[in-house]
Amino acid sequence: MPKADISNVIVCGAGAFGRNHLRIYPALEESGVPVRLTGIVETDQSMAETLRLEWNLPVYGSISACLVDRDAGRLQVDAASVCVPTISHFPAASALLTAGVDVLVEKPIAASLEEASQLVALANQHQRILQVGHLERFNPAVAAVIPLLNGPMFFEAHRLNVFSPRSLDVDVVLDLMIHDLDIVLTLAQSPVSQVHAVGLPILSSKVDIANVRIEFESGCVANFTASRVSTERVRKLRFFQPHQYVSIDYARQDLLVINVDPRAASTPSPQSLTAGLNMQKPVVTQGEPLRLEIESFLESVRSRKQPIVTGEDGRNALALALQITSAIADHAKRAGLDRYTL
Repeated sequence: MPKADISNVIVCGAGAFGRNHLRIYPALEESGVPVRLTGIVETDQSMAETLRLEWNLPVYGSISACLVDRDAGRLQVDAASVCVPTISHFPAASALLTAGVDVLVEKPIAASLEEASQLVALANQHQRILQVGHLERFNPAVAAVIPLLNGPMFFEAHRLNVFSPRSLDVDVVLDLMIHDLDIVLTLAQSPVSQVHAVGLPILSSKVDIANVRIEFESGCVANFTASRVSTERVRKLRFFQPHQYVSIDYARQDLLVINVDPRAASTPSPQSLTAGLNMQKPVVTQGEPLRLEIESFLESVRSRKQPIVTGEDGRNALALALQITSAIADHAKRAGLDRYTL
């Protein structure tokens, strides 16, 4: 394959998320995808030395140093995965976009709406691909449910995780719930009209568990529960639409659909109601969401087509997450929950 057809990619940040990006790019190259991992950016010096030995690739202490080598012709860079902490998303992604590099930035897109808007503007100004890492969009169960949509009016989302010291720079809304916010915004296709939220810090200085009720202008309602202090891992979304109940298990990549015969509901009896239920298990082709996400990003890099999860999508999810965070803070103040603060 000619070199011009190959996307040369760097990974910025080699923590928990970055390690997975580092794993996937070489695996895609081995499978025939036209991509080459050419470098790594990692500010931690001890980790950088380990990475240099492990990957036999140039490892840079900053994006600016990486771009100096790119401009001098010592390094090829067409695209980048930005996997640094959230607070560093904007400086990292903005530098790359300005330098003409396509960017896949982990969620949330940035630490503030102003930064998110600036990233979207920079991508447009420099005609670069900007994709945001809402990887549940690439969950095969979510992909399988899209053709079934028929005006959903009630959502119930649960995302529970055991405590981990990672991602404590953000609260549970920006850490976990934002995945479900992005999915429901995509499925509901309606502006938000009201937000009611409560949350508490349990093991960290930020909110670790939250419950949210959102009403949309369409009349649709969505309830969200997210916790990073649970004793179990749960990632599920359920919704109701006319004569149909749909359940998604993100972790199992499983989809359950129950159709309700409206004739049975109009003349209810134990027998008719049971007979009027038709349970289906649509076929879901299993796959690793992150790998599918990165494949999609690389396709956008090659084709110059709009990514599935755009910068605007990332900004919208962040806007709703920050609105929820503000509602949680207001509730905490009214309820005198300062005694929970660490």
